[in-house]
Amino acid sequence: LISKLFGLFREQAIAAAFGVGPVVNAYVYAYVIPGFLLILLGGINGPFHSSLVSVLSKREKSEAAPIVETVSTVVSLVLLGVGGLLMLYAGFCIDVLAPGLDETTRSLAVLQLRIMSPLAVLAGLIGIGFGTLNAADQYWLPSISPLFSSLAVLIGLGVLAWQLGGAMNSPEYIRLGGMVLAGGTLAGGVLQWGAQLWAQLRSQLGQFRLRFDLGNEGVKEVLRVMAPATLSSGMLHINVYTDFFFASYIAGAAAAMRYANFVVLTPLGIMSNMILVPFMPVFSRLAAPENWEELKTRIRQGILLTALTMLPLTAIFMSLANPIVEVIYQRYAFSENAAQLVTPVLMTYGFGMFFYLARDVLVRVFYALGDGETPFRVSLFNIFLNAGLDYVLVNTFKTPGLVMATIGVNLFSMVILLWVLNRRLNGLPLLEWGMILLALCGISTVSGFASFGVSQLWQSWLGTENLFWLLGDLIVCSGVAVGLFLGLAMMLQLPELNLLIGRLQKKFFKNS
Repeated sequence: LISKLFGLFREQAIAAAFGVGPVVNAYVYAYVIPGFLLILLGGINGPFHSSLVSVLSKREKSEAAPIVETVSTVVSLVLLGVGGLLMLYAGFCIDVLAPGLDETTRSLAVLQLRIMSPLAVLAGLIGIGFGTLNAADQYWLPSISPLFSSLAVLIGLGVLAWQLGGAMNSPEYIRLGGMVLAGGTLAGGVLQWGAQLWAQLRSQLGQFRLRFDLGNEGVKEVLRVMAPATLSSGMLHINVYTDFFFASYIAGAAAAMRYANFVVLTPLGIMSNMILVPFMPVFSRLAAPENWEELKTRIRQGILLTALTMLPLTAIFMSLANPIVEVIYQRYAFSENAAQLVTPVLMTYGFGMFFYLARDVLVRVFYALGDGETPFRVSLFNIFLNAGLDYVLVNTFKTPGLVMATIGVNLFSMVILLWVLNRRLNGLPLLEWGMILLALCGISTVSGFASFGVSQLWQSWLGTENLFWLLGDLIVCSGVAVGLFLGLAMMLQLPELNLLIGRLQKKFFKNS
């Protein structure tokens, strides 16, 4: 939660400093590949994290060091080459990703990509650190280590604002602003990895040294799961590349998608850590056929916990998108026009939250079963599906159409993965689950309309010019959405709702 809060401060600072101008648009494209690697390889629930957890959770602590050190060595050598290629061919990468950029934005993006290219190596090491520490039941440091990345960017922007004041977004300082943003991101990655390495050394979970114990059975198992899992998740992120390819022809689209996506990812990331991180070792321990009945129960829990957390947020983001954007971003360089650009994108992202996280839950089940190939095949098909949907929807809906395409891809993935699991696990109660999800979607719709109605009344009586009243609007109307959702959901008498309430109490009120 602290990490997400600092991430929010970082995005607010970037928005206030640069708005939706060329610095942020260039940074979005420059960060696509390093960010892809950080999320794919270095993120909690990424394939590096998931594959290490699935293997190390079945082994004694004494076996961890040779596995972790060998995997770190192999991954670092590969990613060192990737980082070098990014630095040498930054211009080519930007031209492929964003052929529609103007020359100023393009040159700035090339510079920023070169600065951030070492993140390729750091991404792999961070992901390995996440998986190693989680497998040893250490969750605290991995969950807060992204804080260092946000802090580095905030310090960089703070120094820039101190030196330049209101002129930091002026044309003569655009290049300097872009360099500070990229340099802060790189420094944050170094700090994040350093914090994890310190924790690994203290826990005797491997040192930072070269090791080539490729004959180790644990290493073979990690690489066997990691390779297809990385390719599968990579296919998903290729869809992001496709979206940005189309977005490069729409002014401000990349920045709007970044700002809106972050607002959605903040609560989604918190809930993902709460749902997926504890479930991953559980899925792995139930992978044997004699445990499949309990595995089915856990899959249901994962999906319904996802629905119970994401659908109330969908109601909030779709009904209160405009005041959310105004409260979080609208100040200094981030104008009212920028807010109008971001609001419909945020609504669309909010609509797709459940499909995104539920697909992730199902993919983790396949990883636990030692099958990275099925998600990979689905993701491979989804590249073409996403490109087709982008092409069709962007002409009608502009930037929100790109997000709609992603939602369609995630929904398709859910359906296919459930169908495969149904056959593999000798049947799942899909009709029962579907009826529950349909009821929860209906409850979310009712909650959203109620929240929107109360918000309209609030604004007509008190207005939106005052930040205090705008915050009151958000708090009251969000409370209406969540309260109504919970009240109606309780009528379904779902054990997962009690489980969710218990987890929330444990997470937020354990010291009270």
